[in-house]
Amino acid sequence: MEPARAEYVPNPDASRDEMEAQQREIANVATFADAGCPAPAAVEIEEPLDLDQRRSLAGTGPIVAGVDQAFLDGVAVSAVVAIQGDSVVEVACGRTELSIPYIPGLLSFREGGPIIDALDSLTVDPDLLVFDGSGRIHYRQAGLATHLGVVYDRPAIGVAKNLLCGQPAESLAEPLPEGTRVPIYADESVTAEPGTILGYASQSRQFPNPERRHVNPIYVSPGHRVSAETAVSLVAAMGAGYKLPEPIRLADRAASDCKH
Repeated sequence: MEPARAEYVPNPDASRDEMEAQQREIANVATFADAGCPAPAAVEIEEPLDLDQRRSLAGTGPIVAGVDQAFLDGVAVSAVVAIQGDSVVEVACGRTELSIPYIPGLLSFREGGPIIDALDSLTVDPDLLVFDGSGRIHYRQAGLATHLGVVYDRPAIGVAKNLLCGQPAESLAEPLPEGTRVPIYADESVTAEPGTILGYASQSRQFPNPERRHVNPIYVSPGHRVSAETAVSLVAAMGAGYKLPEPIRLADRAASDCKH
């Protein structure tokens, strides 16, 4: 899998001003509307998948690639897990040395290298990329999923565990019922028109008695060539009963395996 827009490959040696300027440009290039992305029904996963049981490609169903990262002794490790239907069809790993510290809003420059390394070694051709990280829910509307989605010009979604910026349509302080979706609107911290829906807080799973023990929502946002509404529906379709969608859940496990 090769980049379609190599000029946007993140450069960790760039200055912070240069990084932020590139993100603003990427946000202008990105498409936050459905453009060639699969339908939620086409990627539905009802039962958890087994990372250790893989098969070859079969049929013409969409291929979804989940991407996650792990870290070990100054090295960033990225794993990509490609899924078609109810099967894992390929796992790829990449690694590079960490050259910059963690800076909120600049994750793609810190972790883009190993992700590109892993995607470059992937032999299948994904129809959808799902990243552990933000997409449009980002100060400059260009989180990890947007940046890499534009680099590869593929439909991409960001799934984050914490809210980076933006204003929820309602308070998230109390546990939400399973299935709840709360819009995240642009506010003064985001370079978008106030009131723009950047993504959703999605309560993908909840315990029966949330007042005793509860699950926090995930934050789903479009990266590229996907609308906010379709992005959250796609992620829900791939839930298989877990908090995180299967592509991310399996990529998280694969990233840990890739460290060894």
